[in-house]
Amino acid sequence: MLRPCQTFTNYILLKRRVSTWSPLTNAFNTRPEKRINFTKSEVVGMRLCSSFEQFGLFGRPELTTHEGFYVLKERAIFKTDDLIEEATSPNRSRKMVIIFDELSDTLCKVADLSEFIRLAHPASNYCTAAEDACITISGIVEKLNTHKKLYNALKTVVDNGDQFETSDVDKHVAKLFLFDFEQSGIHLQEDARQRVVFLNDCILQLGQRFMAGAVHPRRISRNKLPSAILPFFASDGENILVSGLYADSANNVAREAAYRLFLYPDEQQEQFLSEMLKCRNELATVCGFPTYAHRALNASTVETPEMVDMFLDALNEQLRPRAAKDFSIMQKMKTSECGVDAQLAAWDTPYFTSSLKRKYLQASASEFSPYFSLGSCMEGLNLLMNSLFGISLRNTEMEPGESWYHDIYKLAVEHETEGLLGYIYCDFFERQGKPNQDCHFTIQGGKVLPDGNFQNPIVVVMLNLTQPRWSGPTLLTPSMVDNLFHEMGHAMHSMLARTEYQHVTGTRCSTDFAEVPSVLMEYFANDPRVLRSFAKHFQTQEPMPESMLERLCMSKHLFAASEMQLQVFYSALDQVYHGSYTKDAENTTRALQRVQEKYYGLPYVENTAWQLRFSHLVGYGAKYYSYLISRAIASWIWQTYFERDPFSRTEGETYRRGCLAYGGGIPSRLLVSNFLGREITPANLTSSLISEIDTYTERLRHVNNYSG
Repeated sequence: MLRPCQTFTNYILLKRRVSTWSPLTNAFNTRPEKRINFTKSEVVGMRLCSSFEQFGLFGRPELTTHEGFYVLKERAIFKTDDLIEEATSPNRSRKMVIIFDELSDTLCKVADLSEFIRLAHPASNYCTAAEDACITISGIVEKLNTHKKLYNALKTVVDNGDQFETSDVDKHVAKLFLFDFEQSGIHLQEDARQRVVFLNDCILQLGQRFMAGAVHPRRISRNKLPSAILPFFASDGENILVSGLYADSANNVAREAAYRLFLYPDEQQEQFLSEMLKCRNELATVCGFPTYAHRALNASTVETPEMVDMFLDALNEQLRPRAAKDFSIMQKMKTSECGVDAQLAAWDTPYFTSSLKRKYLQASASEFSPYFSLGSCMEGLNLLMNSLFGISLRNTEMEPGESWYHDIYKLAVEHETEGLLGYIYCDFFERQGKPNQDCHFTIQGGKVLPDGNFQNPIVVVMLNLTQPRWSGPTLLTPSMVDNLFHEMGHAMHSMLARTEYQHVTGTRCSTDFAEVPSVLMEYFANDPRVLRSFAKHFQTQEPMPESMLERLCMSKHLFAASEMQLQVFYSALDQVYHGSYTKDAENTTRALQRVQEKYYGLPYVENTAWQLRFSHLVGYGAKYYSYLISRAIASWIWQTYFERDPFSRTEGETYRRGCLAYGGGIPSRLLVSNFLGREITPANLTSSLISEIDTYTERLRHVNNYSG
């Protein structure tokens, strides 16, 4: 072990060696200094108020204290009333869609900011005040959803045209507003509308209960289990607790026991799920849709459940022989480990997938991390954005009171000729009470203002990385790099969508298109040419060895067919549950068994109910397919525009102007078809995914005898 003086000397030498890093790299590789972040009350207490300029959260002067949320929501109430009066007036002087978008912007700027602060702020008084603001805005929205006069004013314009000249974008956005209205049943007779309100409340409560049960550990009496498996699980008195699938365990018995115990059918979970599906189906039929899936897919890229089914069937047909080869390799691996009688089962695939990846990488994930300091990754993003779009990410000093915690970074997104495009706040480090999820939050959407200027977007990218230590920066694993690029893809979509209306800015588009820009960023993160530009050792700045870099990129394609087949199975099950399933006399487990037989290469495990642990059924109801559609479109874009040169400014500008700039302002199916020059069909979507799988399978076979 080094003595303190040696450690300090090495630290000084390290600081000298990294002096050639860019300012952005240095900023994100350095432990954030605690800023003076006085609240208004603290400033007054120190008698500094006469000379101390006040800034609030996100630069909002009202939010120098938590009480500012009261001011924000009151202003929103007054402005909402004024806009309702304008929209319903026979003498209005603006297009209806402009008034509605301003109404939406007024509510979203309070609701979105409040929702984020409710989740992320460490101070309870801010969280409570923000939650109260959320409740207030929700109440306003509920009242708007029953405002017949306002609805009729909009419907008249959508059906008969506005008294002012309108564009195709105006008409599209107005229809989106009308559909949002009708989701609550305002167009129905009063008894039917009340039924919609009741069903929505039931769905919310059942969904919350189902999600809670999906993650709840399974508690089993010790005397009901074979003694041989007891050591694998935690004990709680006379019971053992099974809290997951133990998918990474090298012990086959442990994997099987965990799978059978954790996924054992639960009567209460079955009731929650069945009732939620029945309520969703009734909600759809009351609102005039054949099934809930038809309602959920309205205005999506694929538009109808029938299109989803055709896509899943086409993809499944192509994947089945390719996935079978993956399972054959896994079977050989299991036979080698466990003996000739050991059959490959559902509990084995995660283990053997990760096992082969480790073998292929010839290194653990932690051995790659020194080449992925947070600062170098941010510089990699900066270099990529500059190459593709002429954009720079500049670390910007915040004013006192602007951030909700001391370790937040603020990036100004600046174009070389257009100037400032918006701000990205980077909440990257873990802390107590912070949600444990990687996500993107819109705080303020972009839109054209009445004076012709543009309201620049403000977003937050949230990760949960370890804090940098004094001896070195935060280091990312390869999967963390993928997550960073993914979330920054959402952020850049928000920055580059220069839409007229905030209701359709950036990620405010159909679910199956919103993920396309972020999934596409993962293709950049997996390309050796891109990684080569920033994957450098945090101490020496030596580039990642070429062999490591190539193995890393290729390893992400191991068992790609079987992993995709699993997603097809999940998507198909989601469609069945939200389609005609509720008309059949079968429980959710029998439906799963039927779907698994058709869409997955491994058999159903008797006396298990995997779907009762699948919490995505709540948030992604009928839309889980979106992952595959987004992946197919992103793959298609990558192969068409960026596979030859991931740094092409020409193709980057084409992508920005022809795809990102529109947000949700053009129907996503039309947008994608126009951009790619081909119709969105099951065959075309399937072709892009299968072509990608085959290309990388051949490369793997060539370099590493992947065929087993």
